[in-house]
Amino acid sequence: MAGVKLSRRERIKKGIRKRLTGSAERPRLSVYRSNKGIYAQIIDDTTGKTIVSSSSLSKDFSATGNKSEQSKAVGKAVAEKAVAAGISQVVFDRNGYLYHGRVKSLAEGAREGGLLF
Repeated sequence: MAGVKLSRRERIKKGIRKRLTGSAERPRLSVYRSNKGIYAQIIDDTTGKTIVSSSSLSKDFSATGNKSEQSKAVGKAVAEKAVAAGISQVVFDRNGYLYHGRVKSLAEGAREGGLLF
């Protein structure tokens, strides 16, 4: 069963990545969701470099609560780092996940932190 879900997400992910890319003036905010944590990166696809990243499992992260609350805190953290790096607009890449639950919480946290998308 897990193989079917994974292949479905990969197919959706390829369709999303065909349409959007991150540039230097508007990089891509990519989300990865695992069972234990959630990860967010801001990537410039023209150079292939990660500009800013944050995760719920990193050592400098200390949010309590359920996974949705942690996701919102990760979104705020990555937004604060991005604003400090001079990035205000991004393209949101949900990476094949549904825009619901933890992915939606991360996006709302990033918007609260000052990112526009």
